[in-house]
Amino acid sequence: MRKRMIAGNWKMNETYSEGVVLARGLAKELEAGTGDVDVVVCPPAVDLKGVSEVIEQESAPFALGAQNVYWEEKGAFTGETAPGMLTNIGATHCIIGHSERRGYFGETDEDINKKAKALMAHGIVPISCCGESLEVREAGMHVEFVVEQIKADTAGLTIDDPSRYVIAYEPIWAIGTGKTATADDAQEVCGAIRKTLAEVFGQETADGIRILYGGSAKPENVAGFLEKEDVDGALVGGASLKADSFAAMVKVVM
Repeated sequence: MRKRMIAGNWKMNETYSEGVVLARGLAKELEAGTGDVDVVVCPPAVDLKGVSEVIEQESAPFALGAQNVYWEEKGAFTGETAPGMLTNIGATHCIIGHSERRGYFGETDEDINKKAKALMAHGIVPISCCGESLEVREAGMHVEFVVEQIKADTAGLTIDDPSRYVIAYEPIWAIGTGKTATADDAQEVCGAIRKTLAEVFGQETADGIRILYGGSAKPENVAGFLEKEDVDGALVGGASLKADSFAAMVKVVM
């Protein structure tokens, strides 16, 4: 049985002090625990230290995740963050391959693959994103498109513990557009992802990898997505910026 996960992506929001306040609020909202649900918050890089301290001081029932990483250990890579820097500050998870990184910054599947390998070498759990644009969806090529992403993003990976590799399916056309994917839309692609994982890593490993849905997920609709066989949680954007709404999503799936 796969353990459910709710991960919050703060994106480029919250200053250091605002992030500390938000993390404290979330710790208060979830002080009774999160049951059998893994909860991860992924603030901007400048907020990681502050949120890490809140987690430690408040014994908060959520883990710390980063929003990006570079695959080199150190060196002349101005503006980048190495995996070892993340572990040193307490991060246990890291989002890679988000549609905004791919779209705005030109990241490729090869980049995502390198990042996954670097993170896993440091014991950090990748939350590896995939998903299609509206153009691809309307052309009826969404399943094939995402399957090819998965094959490229996981090429050469060794997954000994499937609970420590996470995929997030984010239909790009349903993020901040007012359009919403249905639970059946999510299951169609997440089911195809799991089938592809089985072909690459074997059924047992595929059955242990969690697949999250990320696309305007909120307290009102998250339960419907998690009723589907191959949807194991959610990667949450805007709704993670308010402690009460994010906590409500966790409580819905507990």
